[in-house]
Amino acid sequence: MLTMLKTLRKQKRLTQRELADALHISQTSVSKYERGESEPDLEMVVLMADYFGVTVDSFLRVSDDA
Repeated sequence: MLTMLKTLRKQKRLTQRELADALHISQTSVSKYERGESEPDLEMVVLMADYFGVTVDSFLRVSDDA
């Protein structure tokens, strides 16, 4: 679901740990989101989209890079 997460994280040159710290979640959660093993709740999706400065709609779209 969150193929844009990894793309946006890499564009900002962030590690999973750095992103996790910024969002106040675990690095394991970021990793699971990126691998599709887990999905964040709506509140977390909104926080992530806001963090990267994108709309929720664009954040949830499939990236060509994934």
